[in-house]
Amino acid sequence: MQKIIKYTVFSAFIAILGLQSCKDSYFDKLSDNPNQVPVPTLNTLLATSTYKAGNNNFLVASIIVPYVQYTANPAANGAGDTYQSIDFSSTWDALYFAMADANEMKKLAITLNSSEYKGVADVLIAYNLIMINDLWGDAPFTQAFDINNLVPKYDKQQEVYNSSMALIDEAIVELAKTNSVIKLAPTSDLIYGTVAATERANWLKMAYALKARLLNKVSKTTSYNPTAVLSALSNSFVANAEDARMATFRERNPWANVALQNSQQSLGGWLSEQLIDALNGKTYLVFDPRIAKITDRTVNNTYIGTINGAGNRLPGANTTKDENYISQNSPWSGITSPIFLVTYAETKFIEAEAAFDTDKTRSYNAYLAAIGANMDKFLVDPADKAMYLADPRVAVGIVAFTKDLIFKEKYIATYLNPEAWNDARRYDYKYKDFTLPANNALPTFIRRLDYPQGERSKNGTNVPVEVLRTTKLWWDQ
Repeated sequence: MQKIIKYTVFSAFIAILGLQSCKDSYFDKLSDNPNQVPVPTLNTLLATSTYKAGNNNFLVASIIVPYVQYTANPAANGAGDTYQSIDFSSTWDALYFAMADANEMKKLAITLNSSEYKGVADVLIAYNLIMINDLWGDAPFTQAFDINNLVPKYDKQQEVYNSSMALIDEAIVELAKTNSVIKLAPTSDLIYGTVAATERANWLKMAYALKARLLNKVSKTTSYNPTAVLSALSNSFVANAEDARMATFRERNPWANVALQNSQQSLGGWLSEQLIDALNGKTYLVFDPRIAKITDRTVNNTYIGTINGAGNRLPGANTTKDENYISQNSPWSGITSPIFLVTYAETKFIEAEAAFDTDKTRSYNAYLAAIGANMDKFLVDPADKAMYLADPRVAVGIVAFTKDLIFKEKYIATYLNPEAWNDARRYDYKYKDFTLPANNALPTFIRRLDYPQGERSKNGTNVPVEVLRTTKLWWDQ
């Protein structure tokens, strides 16, 4: 059941929600706060950590959506659209605050002998660490939570990746146990707490899904092992109902806030021409019914996107709502819509990619299943779904099936998800008609972020020498 809790109730439910960790170590301490829990419990830490995982998914997705051209700035030369240097200190801090909370939960779980809480803590630490690694590369981790060290060293980006994998493997071991002294509290679990009987099992499946995602991310390297990817997937999700999702908000889904601002002619959240044309039949010559589940038709009863870097089109410049933007009528960005961390549809696309070279029939079937699962999640009418899946430009047959089709369809299915930028980089931005934005500040596509100014001021001696935003991360070589 989707939940929206007003702040007065929410602050009692999760007294430290949205605040810095009680024992951040890597960060400045909070002054005494009468509304903050002085000695956190497993339950409060679980609620805080699961909430922050969903919220950080939104924060990171907000960074990358113009890079993959899901969204476009309505003003020309928008900083995100044109790959300019942007200070994302607040997102960096939010990711570390979330890990600090989950780390406190892990320590307490070890003390109280709770394998379930320990396993979930490992998953949540890994989830946030992976996003840091994907945005910046090198990052503090091995020394990040030492209370006596406020200037931790940066681990190399591949070491951070390995640490993430180790956390996931540890989580799998812990969550496979069925004899935990203290079981997860469903009322405090904002991701899988709705069905207590499957709570631990679903966390275990999420851990395997993240493992498959991590293993597939290195597809451009010599260490890529598709057999290991498929092995992880065999223990992961089997239906949309098992998706990792967070649907508890102080007021509304944050993407719904973006949609609300759009309706009031505020900046942000306009949909890119790249996304709209991929759906409206222009790019791929097939109309995708998911477009009606993503956005509303314009005042002219059309679907038309904004060109990245160029801003809204004249003469209306969208003051008459003559271009598309994020909508509250979408299952992805409605008021009560959940934020999806990792989904069954995504795992089927991973399966399609991993099986492609060894079992093309399995790959093709996984590809079609992934599209169908995503359409079901978007609440596409069954008849429209069947028509799309039967279209010869989608159902091309095993012989004509290509990896390009996997990436093309996965691009739609990962709408508003941080993982979309990882796929774009692995795919070298080769989506059909995907071009550099107008007024681009870089000579080629963006590959990483600049380190935040806040981190330079707090830990400047350890921040790596700045590299170009066009420099590829180790798994993107």
